[in-house]
Amino acid sequence: MSHLDDLPPTPGKYKTDKVPPYWILHHHRYLRLSKLTLWASLFLALFLFYLILSPPPSPSRRNLNDSSSSVSAAKYGGSHWEKQVRKSARPRTHGGLTVLVTGASGFVGTHVSIALRRRGDGVLGLDNFNRYYDPKLKRARQGLLERSGVFVVEGDINDAVLLKKLFDVVLFTHVMHLAAQAGVRYAMQNPGSYVNSNIAGFVNLLEVSKSANPQPAIVWASSSSVYGLNSKVPFSEKDRTDQPASLYAATKKAGEGIAHTYNHIYGLSLTGLRFFTVYGPWGRPDMAYFFFTKDILKGKTITVFESPDKGSVARDFTYIDDIVKGCLGALDTAEKSTGSGGKKKGPAMFRIYNLGNTSPVPVTKLVTILEKLLKTKAKKKIMPLPRNGDVEFTHANITLAQAELGYKPTVDLETGLKKFVKWYMGFYTGSSKKKSSW
Repeated sequence: MSHLDDLPPTPGKYKTDKVPPYWILHHHRYLRLSKLTLWASLFLALFLFYLILSPPPSPSRRNLNDSSSSVSAAKYGGSHWEKQVRKSARPRTHGGLTVLVTGASGFVGTHVSIALRRRGDGVLGLDNFNRYYDPKLKRARQGLLERSGVFVVEGDINDAVLLKKLFDVVLFTHVMHLAAQAGVRYAMQNPGSYVNSNIAGFVNLLEVSKSANPQPAIVWASSSSVYGLNSKVPFSEKDRTDQPASLYAATKKAGEGIAHTYNHIYGLSLTGLRFFTVYGPWGRPDMAYFFFTKDILKGKTITVFESPDKGSVARDFTYIDDIVKGCLGALDTAEKSTGSGGKKKGPAMFRIYNLGNTSPVPVTKLVTILEKLLKTKAKKKIMPLPRNGDVEFTHANITLAQAELGYKPTVDLETGLKKFVKWYMGFYTGSSKKKSSW
């Protein structure tokens, strides 16, 4: 049996019916120009904050997201390297996309890359394999990608020389930008890494993309965290997002403002996806469902947070297969950029969508499901939700994504966790018959 047999089902390209002109449908929907000044100011403030807190790293202690030019330069270039890049990026079907996936060895990046490759698109990965969590997991994902025919270039999105080289070698039709510094709480320990990756890195990618000829259409990962302290539920793309509760959220919101600027000035086609608590096989070890599983199996006490009114914290948990469908839907419906060589030639598409399950589940229920699947009672400690950037609940309104992307989440939490636990037991304990299966 092939190692791909257990991969998630890959959705085909979503075909939309003819609709009225884009500018009529989306007139005044999102960011107004009057808000650009606010977010430009936020960007500059965060960038200065980063410069102040992040002195040049010494050779013995580098920032998690740093890939110096001297290091990455040794990992790319030459005829053999270019042959690998071209082969990976070459579509296998007529009319297939040619996609650069940043953060390709990350959780979402791995699933999206394999889904694209399976349906015949050309995919080239880019990842810096930072140490935010165990790089061995990222290397294992890289192995899956390579066996699926996806070559991953090891490098950083802040390396402009590398990015320009990739765009010289391959004419990308699309960019799926998933590289980012993730995690809400870690921002209190290493704030500079968030500005370095989520803002400076994003700007670097946009700079190279806007100068490309032709310009690619770009789909990038924003976050449900942008809703911050918003108390109106479910969260809609039309809701205010100017009250971030964490630095991570602030950098993601700043990214949306920056994206709008590049769309407005340079004609880049840009689509932002606000992910809601993605989970599933090959997930991130810093997520609650992941480390709860680890600690329950080891007999360790897990901390479950409650809201100030003693209520349960809830999340709109969204299974990875559903997120992949949304990502592919966004790529397939993205219109071409309208600029060329850094010059805008007409209005370009700019969109923001929620990708969630629209069914929030209390974290206490998450624990109950894990206890059932692991056949082990959890040792729980209930504590008040700390003021470290976490919010009490998330709840996605997905009406817009349903209408325009054909997005329809189908996996409930218990079903998704069952698949995750099966993968976890196989990958970490070897108890599954097929280790490392999806």
